[in-house]
Amino acid sequence: MVEERGRIGSSFEDYLREQGTLEATTAAAVKRVIAWQLREAMATERLSKNQMAKRMNMSRSQLDRILDPNNDRIQLATLMGAAEALGRRLRIELV
Repeated sequence: MVEERGRIGSSFEDYLREQGTLEATTAAAVKRVIAWQLREAMATERLSKNQMAKRMNMSRSQLDRILDPNNDRIQLATLMGAAEALGRRLRIELV
């Protein structure tokens, strides 16, 4: 019979909290997921970056900053506009 083991040590979130980096790490992870989802939606719609930029009334370099997973300084209104350009909605919730 296999014995089930409980948790050993603290969670990764606890570790990040202790290091003082939980908020920054979470923000970076959220931005990476949103950038990935935007790229996936663009691929599904077969939209090039130039076409997407035109839909959003911005330059391609501005769109590149939105799609950059490492750039976490994008305004909420900009993300909402990107979602709208793809016929989608941006949903953010508190958990």
